[in-house]
Order: sequence, then C-alpha cells, then structure tokens
Amino acid sequence: MVKLQLMRESFHRRSLFPAAAAVLTGLALVSTGCTGPGASDPAPSPGRNIQSAPPPAADARSAKPRPLGWGPDQRDADAAAKAVGAMSLEQKAGQVLLPFFAGPDYEAHARTIERLHLAGSIIMSDNVPATPDGWVDTAAMRGATMRLQRAARADGRSWPGMIAVDQEGGVVARLRAPLTEWPAPMSYGAAGSEPLASAAGRAISAELAGLGFNVDFAPSTDVTMGPADPTIGARSISGSAHTAAEFGIAFSKGMLGAGILPAAKHFPGHGSVTVDSHKVLPVQNASLKQLRAKDLLPFQAAIDAGLPMVMTGHIAVRAFQPGVPASVSKASYAELRRMGFKGVAVTDALNMGAIQQQFPRDSAAPLALAAGADLLLMPASVEAAHTAIVNAVRSGALAAARLDEAARRVATMQLWRGRSHPPRGSAPGSGSALSEKISQEAITVLAGPCRARIVPPRVRVSGGSEQDRARFAVAAKQAGIGIGAGPLVTLIGYGGAPATADVAVSLDAPWPLAKSTARAKIALYGRSQEAFDVLLAVLAGKAAAPGKLPVAVGRQRPGSGCR
Repeated sequence: MVKLQLMRESFHRRSLFPAAAAVLTGLALVSTGCTGPGASDPAPSPGRNIQSAPPPAADARSAKPRPLGWGPDQRDADAAAKAVGAMSLEQKAGQVLLPFFAGPDYEAHARTIERLHLAGSIIMSDNVPATPDGWVDTAAMRGATMRLQRAARADGRSWPGMIAVDQEGGVVARLRAPLTEWPAPMSYGAAGSEPLASAAGRAISAELAGLGFNVDFAPSTDVTMGPADPTIGARSISGSAHTAAEFGIAFSKGMLGAGILPAAKHFPGHGSVTVDSHKVLPVQNASLKQLRAKDLLPFQAAIDAGLPMVMTGHIAVRAFQPGVPASVSKASYAELRRMGFKGVAVTDALNMGAIQQQFPRDSAAPLALAAGADLLLMPASVEAAHTAIVNAVRSGALAAARLDEAARRVATMQLWRGRSHPPRGSAPGSGSALSEKISQEAITVLAGPCRARIVPPRVRVSGGSEQDRARFAVAAKQAGIGIGAGPLVTLIGYGGAPATADVAVSLDAPWPLAKSTARAKIALYGRSQEAFDVLLAVLAGKAAAPGKLPVAVGRQRPGSGCR
C-alpha cells in the first residue's frame, strides 16, 4: 500500500523515493522495438550536431550514481548538460516544445519536427489512422510513431523523442478499438484497490508502448469537489485528497513499469474550480493554507514519490498571482519547486481558451518558460511559439540560462526513461479482462437490492448513446434478459440529467443519481462492453456490487454502497 505518512507528519518534509514500478503478475508483456531510430534513420539536419557522449561512469567509490530525487541520476544530468551545451539557440527552443498537428499527414509534421528541432509530438484523435470499419489501424499507427521518432532524433540527439498521447480512460481516450476500453479513473476510487490501479496503469501503458508511444499525460490527480466541477468529474479518482494521491501514485508507477512517462495533472488542482479552462480562465480563490490541505496534497505525494512530470493548469490562483494562469505564473512554479519538485514542469495545452484569450499569437510560450515551465504543450502554432522563444532570448526578455535549464530537464528525463524504462509493449486489447475486473470491483448500488435480482427477465432501456444501448442489449442477452418490455432502465451518460425510471444507471460521474426518482440506482463509472457485462450480471442477480462511492452523491456520503 502506498502510504501518505509524510503528509500526515508534515507537508514540507522531503523524501526522495525512486520512481520504480511494481512488477505485476498476470500481464503478458512483450518487448517492442517501436521507439528509437532504425536503420533507415534520416541523416542529421544541417547545423550543429548534438550527439552526446556516453554518460559518465558512476563514481567508483559508490555502488550507484547519485540520484537526483525525481527518477534520473547524475549521469543522465551530465549527459544532458553536455548535449544541450552543444545546441544552437534554435535547437534549444525546439527541445522545449511538444506540438500537435491537424489530420493524418505524418510526413509533413515529421519535416516540421526536423526543421524546428522539436522534442517530439502529441497525437490527438484526428491524427489516428483508421481502418475502413473505424478501428485504429495499429500497423499504420506504429509506422507513424516511428517516423515521428526518427524526425525527433534527426539532428543527432541520443535520447528518444517524446511521442505522447492523452489516454486516461473513460471520456479521455484518443485511441479506441482494438485497444482496450477502460472505465473512468473514478472507478479506481470506487474499487478501493491500489493493486488494481497500478495494474491498470501498466496495462494501459503497455498497449501504448506497443504502438510506439512513450508519454501518456495521465493520471489526473485533481480532487473533484462534486457536481459543481464541470471539467474533471469522473476523470478524478476521488473526492478525497488522500485517495487521489495514493491511487494516482500507484497508477503512475504502473505506467513507468511499461516504459511510459506519467504526468500528474493539473497543478494546483482543477477539480475545485467551477469553469472549464478549455473555454475561459477559472479562478481559484482558496488560500494557500486551504490549497495545501486538499488540492495540493496529491501533487505533494507525487513529488515525494519521485514522479518525473507535473502538468500545470490554466487556473488563476489568488494565492499565487491573481489573474495570471498558474501555467504562466512565476509564483506558481516557485510553489511547485518549494514543494521539492525537481522534474519536468509541463504546461497544459497552450491552445486552450484560458490562454488564447489572454495571450494571443502564442505570446504565452516565452512567458511560461520565463515563469518556470520546462516543456510547452500544444501551442496554437508551433512555428509562432518557436519564433517567439528565439526572439525573447535574443531580446533579453527570456534569460538564456532559463531556456538552457528547461532543455536540460527535458533531455535528462528522456535519457533516463530510455535507459531505465524500456518500452514493454502488449497487444491491443490485451487489457480487456483487467478492464472488466475493475468494473466488477467498482460498480456501486446506491439504492435497491444488494444481493438479489434487481430486474425481471425482460426490461426496456433508454438514455445513453446508440452504442450504449447496443452494448446493453449484447450484455442483456448474455445475462438471459430480454429487451422490449418490463421496467425501464435509463442510462445516464457524460453530462446527462437525472432520470425518471425504474432503474437509473450512471455511466460516468454518479452525481445525476442524487435527483433521480428511480427505485434502484447504480453507478457504473464506464461504458465499455466489459462494463455493461458487469452491469447486467448485477441486474440479473448473478453478481454482487462491491464498489463504494468515492464522492458524495446528494446525502449519500463517500463510502456508501452495498455492505
């Protein structure tokens, strides 16, 4: 069990735990060669070559090289310093940018990576190659990530490029079938099992590693405040800061075990603000004391556990710097470093409304670096952001030493990951049984019988999406339940309203159940076929519902559920 004794004793006490991942049985993981250049690597681009020398040997007087407190050790830092010292200004500016691109034209994007010396790329839903039936074309996806990887290393750098994705589970999943579909992260809090959270982190990451990814911007360690939280919701593990911290660490260590870098997000916590930073700038009015007692706790735990990345959110925090997003606030990064963080601070996407409205034309890029960011995610125009950084250094608006520091941190992290956490890939869909196990442990009955049949042999179904209802029907047939007559089962999807029905089932966050008039209320936290199989088994009385609410739902307190 991951313990939070440090926070119970003192919020400021430091511990430098290595970010080693637990070895989990039952996962058939095979090594893949998807990351790193192959024999067909393009020649280095014109300009200075930044190939670094082999890392220096460990001090002969010590058994191991000196750790840095966030994963890498001194040999990684030394190799990164030497490599960055040989870079041009344009190369350094590229090293701190992780862009997105529109559509499936990987070749054009690869040439942009090469020309601007970019750190790599993030893959979004519209970049994913698809088969005629709408599934992910896994062979094409592997080929695309390998091409981007070669582009990131085309100027001679000796560390892997960052090939990233957002794959949290639930509503945030850029890669769909045939990859495993996972329930929402809130299911880990409902299941109450750290080993399951760790296994999920490893299994999700193993499927990504098999396709050539090495970064997943997960988990969301935000503590949700409840139905007034419009952005995080079931992306949050729990409404308890301690639970979010413990399970977030477990999930992250599982990710590292498969060779995928995690990022705890969104510092200083997006779960307790009432507007969506994708659209406008949220304002956090809590005092620093209040933040340290709740929202900052999971980030402190992540830092103390030695996790390598923290993502800063676009949230104006009165206790830091009023009116300025934390991602661009010097006071925000100062607090993060004061908490003991030594790793890579990555911004949330810079093309979001909260940034673009205040800092148009990617003017936020050099400002975020000057404030203390190390890696800039998804500027609206990577060309404009790169130019803005170079011009800011030349004009003196951005200190050259600050850019050097950021580039060194990014290179240090990637050298360490490539050396200590090789990708351990698995086949797409290999996590299906584990996904079903999580839903089995998470499903929560808020009202209705706990250990008896809930519905008769025939039911009607409404709500949700067409796919939700189709999956319900498949699972119902398997459970021996017919569709078309009988009591009404209403499915409540993401953002859905309370239901009037005989049985109400929430597929995402459970809060709509508070005002539902149904005699039976069930929180499922997912909408995969595996989740529906679990639901129908419970409705038919063939399986128990052991999950406990990880958040309050109306008058029902966290921990409520079948006893």
